[in-house]
Amino acid sequence: MIEKLNIVKQRFDEVNDLIIQPNVISDQKRYVELNKEYKDLKALMDVRDRYIVLTDNIEEAQEMISDGSDPEMTEMAKNQLEDSKNELASLEDKIRIMLVPKDPEDAKNVVMEIRAGTGGDEASIFAGDLYKMYTKYVESKGWKATIVDYNEGTSGGFKEMIFEVTGEDVYGTLKFEAGVHRVQRVPQTETQGRVHTSAATVMVLPEAEEFDVEINPKDVRIDYFCSSGPGGQSVNTTYSAVRLTHVPTGLVAQCQDQKSQHKNKEKAFRVLRSRLYEQELAKQMELDSAKRNSMVSSGDRSAKIRTYNYSQGRVTDHRINLTLYDLSNIINGDIQRIIDELALVENTRKLRENSDVF
Repeated sequence: MIEKLNIVKQRFDEVNDLIIQPNVISDQKRYVELNKEYKDLKALMDVRDRYIVLTDNIEEAQEMISDGSDPEMTEMAKNQLEDSKNELASLEDKIRIMLVPKDPEDAKNVVMEIRAGTGGDEASIFAGDLYKMYTKYVESKGWKATIVDYNEGTSGGFKEMIFEVTGEDVYGTLKFEAGVHRVQRVPQTETQGRVHTSAATVMVLPEAEEFDVEINPKDVRIDYFCSSGPGGQSVNTTYSAVRLTHVPTGLVAQCQDQKSQHKNKEKAFRVLRSRLYEQELAKQMELDSAKRNSMVSSGDRSAKIRTYNYSQGRVTDHRINLTLYDLSNIINGDIQRIIDELALVENTRKLRENSDVF
């Protein structure tokens, strides 16, 4: 294990030197990539330091036990040996996961899109519930959620909600949420008390940097219009909302959340770039059979991934057959355990694929 960590240290030292070179600093794309790599390698270096301390402790304890001249010191050494070995075993598992090549998209911010599916008004209400669930989760992580565009439902909730999430390793965490979410409950709009099944689709797009996707301005048609919904007189009477149409692909992105036309245009371009970027990633995934066939892959938007059953108070993630009877907390944003279980399955798959590395 230490040999592998020493190879990583060589790369860490190399990257450490590169990020202060003027020619690298002037190349924005390379500079950003190297900074991300530096951050990942730094985390491994911190673990390497602890690994060295533990192996030194084990060696020292074994020498004291072999000596055996002082019974009290020998007993202390035995305790140190046991503690150090236990921590080392757990640290080695952590290192194996850290050494698995990371998806370069994982560190990116995201654009999330929630759309009401089958179920009429109840589907819109459920889409609103999912939006609240994610915003509460985002808040608990210390991240930030910003609305880009929305279309309200007739009886509450949203027919469509698009928002950005910014923070640390956002895509790597939220990518597992992409797919069809299903709810089983008595709708607020139902007077007969029958359980209905409704659905909403969640998309999680890694937010593209300007250097990830180049958009030719000639390929984009820009339309300005009055925003709808709440926001005061200025929002509803000025042409601040922006709709972008990428003519070659037909992709559309719009933003009406800000009072400033310029800010709405900026946000809309970020969404458009992310949708174009996601198209390219989808093509790559088609070529990458491992990613496409992964149990927790976010590639298939039509896949039913999770059911929220209110009458039984349970949430079931169908990809890993995980059922939790904790619906009230989960719908209030406590989804970390589900994400952790999905990440564990994905990391186990990656470890199997990279077993020859270890």
